[in-house]
Amino acid sequence: MEKSFLCIDLKTFYASVECVERHLDPFNTNLVVADPSRGRGAICLAVTPKMKMLGVKNRCRIYEIPPNIKYIVALPRMKKYIEYSANIYAIYLKYFSKDDIHVYSIDEAFIDVTKYLKLYKVTAVELAKIVINNIFNKYGITATAGVGTNLYLAKVALDITAKHSVTNIGFLNEEKYKKELWHHRPLKDFWQIGNGIEKRLNKLRIFDMYDIAHTEPKRLYKEFGVNAEYIIDHAFGRESCTIEDIKRYNPKSNSLSNSQVLFEDYSFEKARIVLKEMVELGSLRLIEQNLSTNKIKLYVGYSKDIINSTGGTERIINYTNVYSELLKPFLKIYDESTNRNVGIRRIGISFDNVLETNNVQLTLFKDQTKIDKEKKLELTINNIKNKMGKNKVLRGIDLQEGATAIIRNQLIGGHNSG
Repeated sequence: MEKSFLCIDLKTFYASVECVERHLDPFNTNLVVADPSRGRGAICLAVTPKMKMLGVKNRCRIYEIPPNIKYIVALPRMKKYIEYSANIYAIYLKYFSKDDIHVYSIDEAFIDVTKYLKLYKVTAVELAKIVINNIFNKYGITATAGVGTNLYLAKVALDITAKHSVTNIGFLNEEKYKKELWHHRPLKDFWQIGNGIEKRLNKLRIFDMYDIAHTEPKRLYKEFGVNAEYIIDHAFGRESCTIEDIKRYNPKSNSLSNSQVLFEDYSFEKARIVLKEMVELGSLRLIEQNLSTNKIKLYVGYSKDIINSTGGTERIINYTNVYSELLKPFLKIYDESTNRNVGIRRIGISFDNVLETNNVQLTLFKDQTKIDKEKKLELTINNIKNKMGKNKVLRGIDLQEGATAIIRNQLIGGHNSG
């Protein structure tokens, strides 16, 4: 039996939610979702289709919007968007098992509909239409859908062909893909081909999927290594991965990471305070999930990319999730590598080689009683924060000038929770 997949996207999702909440039509309303308090350089998280028709690009900055366009500015409300997304996911569950749904992002999902076509006595395209009409009728959100015989073709149908369809639905199988999209340009329009990969392909005089399909594989493997395999498969419209494979996938190595863009240029000392706050948050996440790490990474980015980013990696002798033990190597990297004369704008931290704490071997060279006491204290603090609010318990550093924890605790995904 030929497989059938849907890839459903909620069109200009954040902007559409804000329009629905205001009883406005996003196709006839100029609205951007952005936080003007961050300055004219603030990124617009979404713009309405009407503004796109006027030439305004999604994810643009406020200052890039032409001055002759009048528009509504809506502050981001992440709680509201999550609520809408959860409600729309509930619509999917009316028709499909959760085992056949892969949530790709807050506004996009893949669904294996193969076994449902016979059940509902419809084609995959007809089923896509039923679902997106249900979403619109119940929540006023316009959705588009790609229908394909594998996950890749469903995604490409969504990204390239659905936008040119009056029904907001695109369909591709391998034959249709070769006929209609083999000569489509630019290559970056295709899923998993970004600007960097496109430039590398162009250097090889490869400009479309037809060129990839008719290039000697050895040339591609020489340039891209093992990644050439999926590039070649995608050129022919092939994709072996299924939603079942995604659900079953268990990564060999795990990591937890966190990053933030600072509200303004920070000095070396002020950014050091933020780093301490981030390590504390990471430690709490590790303890809460019963995980430990023996390798950490630090990234520091500078104002307007005046100089290259700095940072580094440090391996810890023993696995740990204790704040005091994690902070030392982070501060060591920071103090040794960070430029003290240039404003700091971005900080990122990562805990690598993460394992369940139960599987970590204890060491005779630690005061385990002291460590257990600190973990117990951290867990108690975390429980209070989860029940009463993240700002109910704070460290002294959170009250220092330049600290960001109090503000960021009120955000979701780095944006106003609403």
